[in-house]
Amino acid sequence: MDNPNTLNLASVIEHQARLKPEKEAVVWNDIRMTYGELNGYANRVAHALNELGIGYGDKVALSCLNLPYFPMVYYGILKAGAAVVPLNVLLKPREIAYHLEDSDAKALIVFEGTPELPMAEMAKKGFDRAGTCEHLVVMTADKMAPSPIEGHRTLTQLIFDKPDTYDTVATKPEDTCAILYTSGTTGQPKGAELTHLNIYTNASTTYNIHLPVLDFTTGEQMTCLITLPLFHTTGQTVQMNTNMFAGNRIVLLPRFDPEATLDAMEKERVNFWVGVPTMYWAILQYVKHTGRDVSKVKEFFKVPTSGGAPMPVEVMREFSEMFGVRVLEGYGLSETSPLATFNHFDRPSKPGTVGQAIQGVDVRCFDENDQEVPPGTRGEIVIRGPNVMKGYYKRPEATAEAFRSGWFHSGDIGIIDEDGYVQIVDRTKDMILRGGYNVYPRELEEVIMTHPAVSLVAVIGVPDEKMGEEVKAYVVLNKGAELTEEEFIAWCKEQFAANKYPRYVEFRDELPIGGTGKIHKLTLKNEVSGGG
Repeated sequence: MDNPNTLNLASVIEHQARLKPEKEAVVWNDIRMTYGELNGYANRVAHALNELGIGYGDKVALSCLNLPYFPMVYYGILKAGAAVVPLNVLLKPREIAYHLEDSDAKALIVFEGTPELPMAEMAKKGFDRAGTCEHLVVMTADKMAPSPIEGHRTLTQLIFDKPDTYDTVATKPEDTCAILYTSGTTGQPKGAELTHLNIYTNASTTYNIHLPVLDFTTGEQMTCLITLPLFHTTGQTVQMNTNMFAGNRIVLLPRFDPEATLDAMEKERVNFWVGVPTMYWAILQYVKHTGRDVSKVKEFFKVPTSGGAPMPVEVMREFSEMFGVRVLEGYGLSETSPLATFNHFDRPSKPGTVGQAIQGVDVRCFDENDQEVPPGTRGEIVIRGPNVMKGYYKRPEATAEAFRSGWFHSGDIGIIDEDGYVQIVDRTKDMILRGGYNVYPRELEEVIMTHPAVSLVAVIGVPDEKMGEEVKAYVVLNKGAELTEEEFIAWCKEQFAANKYPRYVEFRDELPIGGTGKIHKLTLKNEVSGGG
């Protein structure tokens, strides 16, 4: 390539492999992979992809649990000059086929899965259904095992004779690095095209944000525990890419579990962890109900970060008190690589906010006419900066709509105060229109969580002939707590204006949780509408 201005995200592991190849990079169970080994495996993957005819500008789909395979293949794809298309491991064949076709993926590399989650089987059906993808490669738990899918090779078979050195393709900063698909709550999922520059700058900025928190003067390698799925933008960049950039160590858990999370924190001396609010809530409940001693966790645990959804203030307060740490909350989207705002360590946090815009990024609130609203006023959050995607893949109209007035429109409703702190009020698509009045579920949920009997809540709008939509709360009670429907609604009447309080409540043992750990309101809405 003639352009001297090159940037490939895979350089984050190459740099560390040059500096200290013996440093641990990835830990999973008893596997401890160094930066030298990780870089060598990624080089072999790049060679294998080239052998399959995959190179600069191609797309490769990756479906994998939180296992060492993920970074090996992820960086190998990038080294070959191709773009990664991470897939949610819970996708069914129809959805896999859609993603393969929409992204123009030339290959799908998939972990074989488990008896409960037969990923390779689902992938084969989706691969056949799409008919557009040329190669299906299976990663097996036993690297010497044959492929569970007849006629398709394993990753081991592809890379076993490949050299561990590779001349990484000199991609340009504006080249597509990854295509991350949105959740699809407003229709078919759209692929956000993130460039090498988008993700690299977001990873480096995230690293710099945490410098005041982590003591790098001791020479001890910092450790990050990853329980969020790596196919999701937060696990992928805020944790994996950021810590690879820093030369830190990542500890992988394929599935979040509060006991396993605390065990890993204690065993591996974890300093940094990112979770969504439901994970924080689950850890609190586990410790409360089991009486587990967390004193050893507290010795090393310095940076708990929350994202994915606004954290209830009560959950944040309890977690901070239990572990003696300050929870740092951030905000972003797949389209923003993801981080856009953060509770910077050298500035005080404001409960209920997700901090201020990160370095190099502008965040404002616009009204329906795309005009900036005054501080303290609700508006749609808009963002611009080096973290913002270059567009939705093959969707020029959706891209143009998202970038109205030169800003990326998030679809989130927020309030920015005079100090620049951002409060997430709600998603525009979650807003309830009741009798002509806007009702924001997030506002209600924050207050309902303060009820002594309530452990977790989700508020949605349900169809109503008279009001258009009515407000309904799905409530999980604390263990041993009792609360009737009448008592709950009466309490809500005291808390909220007449146009806001929930008219309906349904008590449940648990709420549906999506693949990224967030409460899946779409499931609740589909139950009401009878949708799938």
